[in-house]
Amino acid sequence: MMSYEARYRLMAQSVTGVLVLGIYIFIIQETIYGNLKLGDLVLYSQVLQRGQLALSKTIFNLGEVHEHSLFLSDLFAFLALPSSIIRVKGSYPFPKPIQQGFSIKNVSFQHKNSARKAIKKINLEIPARGMVALIGENGSGKTTLVKLLCRLYDVTDGDITIDGIDIQKYAVQDLQSQISVMFQDFNCYQLTAKESIWFGDISADQFDNVRLNSAAQDSGADQVIEGLPKKYETLLGKWFKSGENLSGGQWQKIALARTLFRDAQITILDEPTSSMDAYAEANVFSKLRELASNRLVLVITHRLANIRFADCIYVMHSGEIVESGTHDELISLGGEYAHLFMLQAKNYQAVNQDV
Repeated sequence: MMSYEARYRLMAQSVTGVLVLGIYIFIIQETIYGNLKLGDLVLYSQVLQRGQLALSKTIFNLGEVHEHSLFLSDLFAFLALPSSIIRVKGSYPFPKPIQQGFSIKNVSFQHKNSARKAIKKINLEIPARGMVALIGENGSGKTTLVKLLCRLYDVTDGDITIDGIDIQKYAVQDLQSQISVMFQDFNCYQLTAKESIWFGDISADQFDNVRLNSAAQDSGADQVIEGLPKKYETLLGKWFKSGENLSGGQWQKIALARTLFRDAQITILDEPTSSMDAYAEANVFSKLRELASNRLVLVITHRLANIRFADCIYVMHSGEIVESGTHDELISLGGEYAHLFMLQAKNYQAVNQDV
C-alpha cells in the first residue's frame, strides 16, 4: 500500500507535470501564431526547464522535511515519557568513600510486557574495592544485573543496598555520578580525541591534561592518539573531511579511556577488550588490576583467562547465580566455570599444536 509521503510526492509531481505541459503548449502555440519569435521559444524553454528543476528540488526537500519531522516527533515523544525510576524525597547522601559495597538480596527483575524474568532471586555481595567478574552465556542476565546496579532499571523484587542503604534512597544523580560504565555497544563520538575522552565526565575541566593523559595511558589509547596527525586535537571518524577513521580496537581504547576518565568509585566494563589485540588486552587487564586497589572494578567478559586474578567470580545462568568464588576455587569445584575455562584452554592448546 502506498505511503502518505509517496502519495504526496506523486500528486505534487503530477500537478507540476500538467502545469509544465500546459506552459509548453502555450509557448509553442504563441510561436506558431507569430506572437513569439523562435529565439523567444528557446529562451522560455530553457527558463522553464530550470524552473521545473528548481521546483522538483523544492518538492523533494519538502518531502525530506516531512520525513525528518516524523522522526523528530517520535524523539520528542520519547523524551517526554516519564521516568520509571523511583525518586525518593529526602535522599541519603551518597557515601564517599564506599565502605561495605553492594549487597544484593533476593533480587528479581522482569521487563514490562514480558512473561519471563530476566533476573531470578539473586543474592550476592560485591565489595567496595577489588576486581569482580561476571561470566555466563549470552542472555544469562549479566548486563541486566549491571543496569540494576546503575539504576537504569529498578528491581521488580528484592533489595540492592550500598553500605546498608537501599540504592533507591540515594539521589539518582549522586549514585550515577559515582559509577562509570562502558557497555559493549559503546558510542564512537566523531569529535576530537580530547573531547571524546572528556565526554566521560563533562563536569570536569576539558583542559585537565593530566587526567586526560592518565585515562589514555590506562586504556592504551595514548598509543593511538600519538599516531594521529594533531594528537588530541585530531577529529575522529569520517563525518568530516579532516577526520581520521579508527579501527574497532582503536575506537574501543578511546571508549575505555572515556570510562576511566570519570573519577568514580565504581567502574563497570562489559567486554572492554573484545576488539583489541592480545598485547593490548593483556596491558588493559594488568592496569585494571592496579586500579582495583582503590575502587571497585566489575568486569563482564567471555575470555576467562583475563579474570584469573579477580577477587571474586560470579557465574550466571538463566538469570541466576550458579557458582561463585576465586579462579582456583571454581576450578576445584569442577562445575560450569571449570568446564568453560578448560574448553577455552583446549582451544589455545590445539592452536599451539597446529603451529
